[in-house]
Amino acid sequence: MNTPEHDRLLIIDFGSQVTQLIARRLRELNVYCEIHPYQNVTDDFLTEFAPKAIIFSGGPDSVMREGSPRPPRKAYEMGVPILGICYGQQVMMQDLGGKVEAGEHATAEFGRAYVTPSETRSDLLSGWFMDGTGREQVWMSHGDHVSEIAPGFDVLGTSPGAPFAITADTERRFYAVQFHPEVHHTPNGKTLYQNFVQMAGFTGDWTMGAYREEAIRKIKEQVGDKRVICGLSGGVDSSVAAALLHDAIGDQLTCVFVDHGLLRLNEGEEVVAMFRDHMNLQVIHAQEQELFLGELDGVSDPETKRKIIGRLFIDVFQKYANEIEGAEFLAQGTLYPDVIESVSFSGGPSVTIKSHHNVGGLPEKMGLKLVEPLRELFKDEVRELGRELGLPDSFIGRHPFPGPGLAIRCPGEITREKLEILRKADAVYIDQIRKHGLYDEIWQAFVAILPVRTVGVMGDGRTYDYACALRAVTSVDGMTADYYPFSHDFLGETATRIINEVKGINRVTYDITSKPPGTIEWE
Repeated sequence: MNTPEHDRLLIIDFGSQVTQLIARRLRELNVYCEIHPYQNVTDDFLTEFAPKAIIFSGGPDSVMREGSPRPPRKAYEMGVPILGICYGQQVMMQDLGGKVEAGEHATAEFGRAYVTPSETRSDLLSGWFMDGTGREQVWMSHGDHVSEIAPGFDVLGTSPGAPFAITADTERRFYAVQFHPEVHHTPNGKTLYQNFVQMAGFTGDWTMGAYREEAIRKIKEQVGDKRVICGLSGGVDSSVAAALLHDAIGDQLTCVFVDHGLLRLNEGEEVVAMFRDHMNLQVIHAQEQELFLGELDGVSDPETKRKIIGRLFIDVFQKYANEIEGAEFLAQGTLYPDVIESVSFSGGPSVTIKSHHNVGGLPEKMGLKLVEPLRELFKDEVRELGRELGLPDSFIGRHPFPGPGLAIRCPGEITREKLEILRKADAVYIDQIRKHGLYDEIWQAFVAILPVRTVGVMGDGRTYDYACALRAVTSVDGMTADYYPFSHDFLGETATRIINEVKGINRVTYDITSKPPGTIEWE
């Protein structure tokens, strides 16, 4: 809660899998918003946060269960507009005097549905029902349903399974929908959010130009005349963080680029040249390949790999921090999705999808305080900020590269031999993508070397070499993703090049798993 310069919208999270998509839609509208788990939203929190509007997210619980998630009563008493979504609608109705019933076969809805308008009109639905069909496609995911709306509410729209699909109390500016306007399958959902924030009086003041100015001021206030070490990975996030910090504090910044032996082909030299030679930043090229690969030797569990790499990163930063007089801060390129994924919605033990080596758990013994100038931003906002800072598009547009590097693209035990094969195969693959003019259409592309060997025939001889998997996905922010639909000609040509040019691989596969259920990376 450190951005009071902007009108702020609060998203109270009740555990929906797509709550982050709400935030993405709002940020696209230049509205600053934050997601906070319901149990953290107290009366004091609401007073301090001072939202201009509130959104209740969806969630997996039932409002009829004793002890089910609820917002504080104060949320309804602040006089600000509220939009309830799915579970959020049911919470609103239950709290304000309506009724919710358990879903029966006739009223439960999952998947695509169509909403038709009622006679009551509202600016919330401006731009809806305009295509001549008299209905709008939406995405439903509810078992329970509202059976009686709360006093003061009118029905704005209905669907076959939700007679109160869209409701509103215009006097109190409370609105509620049973569907999910944030998802792709509600095509006109962004218009509904745009109407809501306009009705709430947001001016769209969340821009990267303004963010840059505020971030520079905050960095100067936090750091003062002390020195900062920035963990530079060569990825977009840490690179933009470094450029922003350099703008703010100049020579007080020293970047540490850790070459852990898990980088792509020629990446270390390219990154150092970019920042040291072209941007005039102070860069320490930490050659720590033996340290990292030594500790990873024989390790096959992906979570253990991440934890080892995260711990060693901190150790390396500490080592170089001790050599820099006055260094009191460690800067990282932590993003908002990293922060959210690393915090349990329920406040207790949550299912860990994967550890983020740059979020939380920084040992106090390190003796450095964190500077995380990007932790309020999504990935596409970081790219926009990078352009604002003058970084070249060729660099800003680079595909994301994970902090643990090739370690998580090498399922099973890591060996130097497998890493060398992987680097060469990945270079061929990316070269193919660039040659065919597809690089900018793809969010992320890489090769994973598989922990299996397969029999092949090359010339007149038998081979027994590794198989690899090509991965390429399209996405907006990395939270959801779909595989890129390469042509069979492209895949055939790429497989042929890899097998011919990379000794050690004799079989190539293409991964067509979406996220969810898979993750983008293999580990």
